[in-house]
Amino acid sequence: MADIPLEKPSFGALDGLKVVYSAVEIAVPSACEILSEWGADVTWIENVHSGDSMRDTRFVKEMERRNQRSVSMNPFSDEGREILFRLVEDADVFIESAKGPVYARKGITDELLWQHNPKLIIVHVSGFGHTGDPARVNSAAYDLTIQDYSGYVYQNGSPDQPMTAAPYTGDYFNALMVVSSALAAVFRAQHSGEGESIDVAMYETMLRVGVYYMLDYLNAGIEYPRAGARSQNLCAIGQYRCRDGFIGLEVYGVVQNKYLLETIGLGDLWGTEEYPEDCSALWLSSSKAPLIEQKLEEYLLTQSADDVEKDFAAHRIAAQKCFSFDDLLSEEHVRLRENFIEWPNAQGEQIKGLNTVPRFANHPGGFWRPLPPLGFDTRDVLSRAGFTDEDVARFEESGNVRFGDED
Repeated sequence: MADIPLEKPSFGALDGLKVVYSAVEIAVPSACEILSEWGADVTWIENVHSGDSMRDTRFVKEMERRNQRSVSMNPFSDEGREILFRLVEDADVFIESAKGPVYARKGITDELLWQHNPKLIIVHVSGFGHTGDPARVNSAAYDLTIQDYSGYVYQNGSPDQPMTAAPYTGDYFNALMVVSSALAAVFRAQHSGEGESIDVAMYETMLRVGVYYMLDYLNAGIEYPRAGARSQNLCAIGQYRCRDGFIGLEVYGVVQNKYLLETIGLGDLWGTEEYPEDCSALWLSSSKAPLIEQKLEEYLLTQSADDVEKDFAAHRIAAQKCFSFDDLLSEEHVRLRENFIEWPNAQGEQIKGLNTVPRFANHPGGFWRPLPPLGFDTRDVLSRAGFTDEDVARFEESGNVRFGDED
């Protein structure tokens, strides 16, 4: 096994922020990974059996659990509660993800946590929140099901088949919501000295990011059909097939619309009553919309995606060839911005993955350790928290705490 450092170096805008979390899979761990890349010291609580289910993956675990300390324990056991309360005493944020208010039902309430740290920010993440219909609150939830419940899936796909937005869009959107809400509460706690409890219902995050067309329905009863790879209400927006691949178009604006119509052989439409010279939007509800879409599709099939992209971009139209992974990795812009990096994992193998984003000019993010084995940091974290050798022996004998450094 490669050497895994125990001392976090000083770096990042969040250097000095201490985060403890208990969760599996994507939403919360990805949020904590982002915080760790921005400099936070993150301790990850895993169960004593198989740990986080993300460990079953081959490669993504190596990126999504970098920079984190693994402590393996049952937080609901007597020993686990004792450790958890000690860990949050000097933490800024504690995040947990479960099926509804599991922690409260197990006796670990917000009030009890605040007894140990009045300034603690507590973030609860679940599919449906901690209040409301008990049948929903206590239901299992995954990325796909919260997308369905929120109406997000209903808006995506073809007219005859709704489709989940991949990969794990609900989880990753919620990761960003967890990051932003936790940091908002930290800011307030620094000024007030008062902790906060945040109830992140994952479906509500999806309501927030899926609200654009929903507002038309709420206020005017307008329900746009699922449009597949195209816009719900505008021409020349979406993915189109070219001679050698696909291109994404976002044709909007007076100059852009005029050039598009001229290019596809419909210049005579410009300046008419339906498409006046100040026309900024080519609505699907217009009488000539089917003809515009037909002529655009016919034109694009005669062109290469690269040529269309260059021509349209020169005329201020947003156009982008649909990149494959190979296309992306060969992009000079991506190389110059160092979007992809390599690092050694715990076994000494080189892993390719993403660099930290966004870029901080004065306090850049970074990486200081690979994914640790399950429970690798238990002994070290307990020592840092002030537990004695006798305490550690007691925890180990209980079977409720795992010390992975001896595996």
